[in-house]
Amino acid sequence: MTINLKHEPLSVEHALTAAPGEVPLKIVLPLVAGPHLEQALQGIADFWNTSANDLQERFKGEAGEQITYFSNQYDWYLLGLGEQPSYADTLKTVRSFAHKHKRKLPAHIGISFLHQPVADLPMLAEAAVSGLLLSTLPTGEYRQETEPPHPFATEKAQLTLFLPDDQAEVGRQAAERALHLSEAQLAIIGLVNAPSNKKTPAMLADWAVQSGRKHGYKVTVFDKPAIEELGLHALLAVNRGSEEPPRFIIMEYQPKGTAGPLPKVGLVGKGVTFDTGGVSIKPSANMHYMKSDIGGAAAVLGTMEAAARLQLPVHLIGIVPATDNCVDANAIKPGDVIDSYSGKTIEVIDTDAEGRLILSDGIAYMLKHFAPDTLIDLATLTGSAVRTFGYHAAALFTNNTELEQHLKSASEATGERLWPLPLWEVYEEDLKSDVADVRNFSGRPMAGAINAAKFLEFFTEQHPRWAHLDIAGVAFGDSEFTVQKSATGYGVRLLINLLEQLKTA
Repeated sequence: MTINLKHEPLSVEHALTAAPGEVPLKIVLPLVAGPHLEQALQGIADFWNTSANDLQERFKGEAGEQITYFSNQYDWYLLGLGEQPSYADTLKTVRSFAHKHKRKLPAHIGISFLHQPVADLPMLAEAAVSGLLLSTLPTGEYRQETEPPHPFATEKAQLTLFLPDDQAEVGRQAAERALHLSEAQLAIIGLVNAPSNKKTPAMLADWAVQSGRKHGYKVTVFDKPAIEELGLHALLAVNRGSEEPPRFIIMEYQPKGTAGPLPKVGLVGKGVTFDTGGVSIKPSANMHYMKSDIGGAAAVLGTMEAAARLQLPVHLIGIVPATDNCVDANAIKPGDVIDSYSGKTIEVIDTDAEGRLILSDGIAYMLKHFAPDTLIDLATLTGSAVRTFGYHAAALFTNNTELEQHLKSASEATGERLWPLPLWEVYEEDLKSDVADVRNFSGRPMAGAINAAKFLEFFTEQHPRWAHLDIAGVAFGDSEFTVQKSATGYGVRLLINLLEQLKTA
């Protein structure tokens, strides 16, 4: 999408004298409920030459509320954002509006912020542009009859922003940031939504390679022989039941021409392309949703691309161990003891606790070869996190108070919620093994998310700035786009906000 910027007054005279195509035929006016709404509606009523009282009676600015005015040449959409709209609320409101009206909207659309003073225009502008772009999420890719493309997803797509003179530059920067973030997020949403036979470990690796070439970051992929030579034994163990060989994907981004040391951040994402549970097989009712078990990997892939597109001043490393978890005569069995890249042995109590196994190899490799200042892993790891927070927040585990505050701040800014749970030493008792260094599951129907985090902590070598995000409840959920659950793209905006905090710390 091309983004145009206008910061002269938007008026009837300007619209009538503008060059063809300069002013879009349909313009959205996002309006905040509250003390400034009455004055804004008065100005709009004067502009439309209609009754202000009637307009004020019909439109209260509630979130999602909409009025359309048709003039001879232009259509105007008043879109309510509610009182004190957050980033996430604004994004969702505009996204839902653009999705609902996608068959009526042209490829060139405008958004005007000239009619009402707002407290944080850059935030609202970024959220609104992101909402428009994310409304283009395609569905039905494998149907015989596909829908026509969303008008904003075509080469002709244009967005014209109308901004006050004194906020034109920050508004432009916010819109461009929204473009980079949304395109990266749309890409990984497509990956998570794809059926497992359309996203094998090799396909994930190919996606990373293509993204790296396009956006300027390094990608190294280890195939199965290389994985065997390296000794990534936990990843190989999970892969034993699969017909698709694993991949170990390493991505590294460093901005060009940056002087001085940069914050070094390591991200590790669980890349299980489908999870049957292995021999500890899952119930069939919702197993089709297990194509979403690459949610952590997708967040890492999307963050790598977005960081490179935004040219953030950070040294960022992403690792994705990729495999599926299937049932086969060769699959690992409960009670088996396996090796790992770290050298520690693991007693497998439950083969459905496979995500932590491959993450243990990813974490150990990250620490040995990159020694990041900050280490974060993400995974759709446990049903326990879903039972604790539902579909509204990720579970956060960290040993660093400052990192916790940075993540909480990023969560509040982006609306990608998370909340901390404890890492008390007492939970280590649940993972003691009689035959190995550690076991992968306590065997008890309690504290599952905490036990998983404690298992991963065992492989962090007491790294002083580590966080684990269990995103099982937030990576996949209900939306206006699909009749079944679908990917949310959780993690990209959260992590980019965090990286932006670290660069200024």
